[in-house]
Amino acid sequence: MTEIILHEPLDMHLHLRDGAMLRIVAPLSAHSFSGALIMPNLVPPVTDAESMRAYRKRILAAIGDETFEPYMTLFFKPEYDLDFLAPMAEELTAVKLYPAGITTNSEGGVSGFDIEELRPALGALSELGIPLCIHGETGGFVMDREKEFVPIYEALADAFPDLTIIMEHITTAESVAALDRHPNLYATITLHHLLITLDDVAGGMLQPHLFCKPIAKRPEDREALLQAALDAHPKVMFGSDSAPHPQHAKECPGCAAGVFTAPIALPALAELFARHGKLENLQHFVSSNAQRIYGLNPPKKKVRLTDTPMRVPEKYGEVVPMFAGEEIGWSIDAVSVK
Repeated sequence: MTEIILHEPLDMHLHLRDGAMLRIVAPLSAHSFSGALIMPNLVPPVTDAESMRAYRKRILAAIGDETFEPYMTLFFKPEYDLDFLAPMAEELTAVKLYPAGITTNSEGGVSGFDIEELRPALGALSELGIPLCIHGETGGFVMDREKEFVPIYEALADAFPDLTIIMEHITTAESVAALDRHPNLYATITLHHLLITLDDVAGGMLQPHLFCKPIAKRPEDREALLQAALDAHPKVMFGSDSAPHPQHAKECPGCAAGVFTAPIALPALAELFARHGKLENLQHFVSSNAQRIYGLNPPKKKVRLTDTPMRVPEKYGEVVPMFAGEEIGWSIDAVSVK
């Protein structure tokens, strides 16, 4: 039997939703992860200290006795300034910027990227040491949206050299290459983008539970992501972008974007890294890099995984996970709090 013990695993891009959905999915992440960066694109979005604190309380209530730190974010608004952000800086792990209308619940996002218009808000984040996370896509042709956004990432990195900028859920070789050109650019990579290409989504019968934004790309893009993750690139970290939707919202016209991976993320990653002979680098990808980049001190937790197969449930509540009903080669053997 092969095993690995992960210390303080972190998910640096997680959707927990709210209400009944929150109560279904939050305990699944809280069981095996030490903490997660919580996305703010609720309806209405999390845009101030009051809504951020209230959402954190709802998350803690949903996870019960699990040891888990929800790292909170705000939905970016250009009008944010130093006076607004400073009083909540100790409670705020990052601010998330969405281009308007580019993904789920992002209608109130940024509709232009004029650096001078964004300077007051981004300057405040830089001064306070609060990272900026960006869903980096333009409104262009769907396969080119992220590639077209890379120059915007680079312009922002040059204009705000002291601002930590996280390129969220990168999917292209161009984004991987940009990491090495700018010292203040970092990235999260999802499980599903390490495993699938567009062919898996739409190459045969359409697979709605693999449809996500950014959409999965080409084999050469997947290979670039995989190489960065497996080699423990110091500027990349795991962010699941686990995005639950009810089954009826996925298996329908107008299919909602999002892949639900939270319950199976660590076993699937262990299987992937073991298959490539890189299991020793998994700790960096799922924890150490994030702790260093964000300056985190997460709650102590050990997760023991073994190469014992597990059968993925067909559903968790109303939500169909990735690999539903299939067997994956690794499973969680034990979780302990130090």
